[in-house]
Amino acid sequence: MHRIIIKISYLLLALMFASCKDDIEATAPPSQSTVSVSGTLPVLYIETENRQPIISKEEYLNASYWLDPMRAEDIEPLGTETAPLPMQIRGRGHSSWKGVKKPYKIKLGKKTALMGMPKNKHWALLKPTENTVAGLQLGKLMDMAWTPSFRPVEVVLNGDYIGLYFLTETIRIDENRVNIYEQPDKETNPEFIKGGWLVEVDNYHDVCQITIPECGRWNLTLRYHSPENLSNPQLQWLTNEFTSINAAIYSKDKASTEWEEYIDVENMARFFILQEVMDNPDGFHGSFYLHKDMGDNAKWIAGPIWDLVCYNREKTDYTFRMKVHYGFTPHWIGEIIQYDSFCQSVKSIWGDVYPHQLSEIYDYIDATVLPLAEAWENDCERWNEDPTQTARVRADRIKNALRRNIEWFNNHLPINKK
Repeated sequence: MHRIIIKISYLLLALMFASCKDDIEATAPPSQSTVSVSGTLPVLYIETENRQPIISKEEYLNASYWLDPMRAEDIEPLGTETAPLPMQIRGRGHSSWKGVKKPYKIKLGKKTALMGMPKNKHWALLKPTENTVAGLQLGKLMDMAWTPSFRPVEVVLNGDYIGLYFLTETIRIDENRVNIYEQPDKETNPEFIKGGWLVEVDNYHDVCQITIPECGRWNLTLRYHSPENLSNPQLQWLTNEFTSINAAIYSKDKASTEWEEYIDVENMARFFILQEVMDNPDGFHGSFYLHKDMGDNAKWIAGPIWDLVCYNREKTDYTFRMKVHYGFTPHWIGEIIQYDSFCQSVKSIWGDVYPHQLSEIYDYIDATVLPLAEAWENDCERWNEDPTQTARVRADRIKNALRRNIEWFNNHLPINKK
């Protein structure tokens, strides 16, 4: 009996070791790559302090960087290998962080204009997709209040080539980004609590969140990005505000205009059109940002857009209905689309952008994606991804999807039937 107990103990220890080993391997950085930069794009070199691996999404590591334009005449070099500039870096994302190729959040030592984009300290390095190329440009073509810009760049981290990334502006209140009044943390004056908000409808449990009932079937979870540390009056105001918004949107009287007292109808219509053109099931589900400025007539503005998906399918319905089929939660839009004021706004805006303004997207996709051919090929080799997914294949795929979606939407403009 004693021997059996000993054997079981050894077995348990072996299992525990294997489990710990799996956890370590899951978070450990991949081995050094033999793939090198393509030479066709600017290169961002990053060195963490003591070359520590980046394993946290919460804690920044001290680091330094320099940017080599690689002969790109319109890109300004920043720092050098012998005189790098200070920065900090950490992981970012939810499902994307679980991938082999990681996305990163970076914070520069001072506000800097990177690759022609306006000055800021805060940036993201995102895995490149044709969806990002199309979606962010559509945000600009749709005249959204502000849409992040990005630049393609190859990245070398601690001497290791980690591939092609999109260096992207992050969503923040700033004169060069979401340009509204920024409410301070821990504000208690009721007059100053009404504006200066940047929030995100979220589908993950995270810090800085409130969760309230949206309807009888699901809740609404909001992450407040700014302010970040709330006083009790701020917390109560935000809770009351969105409780009132939910009640107004879900009114049984679809001739009511109460919801329009809270939300900018035209802006919401632009946001809706963009999500339909992209056929993006996340549009009203997660990473759905809203912001509100200070002022007596200030309303909640949908956006900025972020985390864009484009389903490559034969579009047969609105994305919020598709979400029901796929088990996603479509916040608000299923009710909002029943209001005549919203439907009329969608029709009016569509008349302004279709077909000529939206048609600009196709040349933009070619001009942005096709020059990435060699860098994308290197990236596929670095991360052992399908080499047949060339820049041309990616560009053609998203253009075909957009053409299909745009024509479908043009023939299915929402109409209030009540």
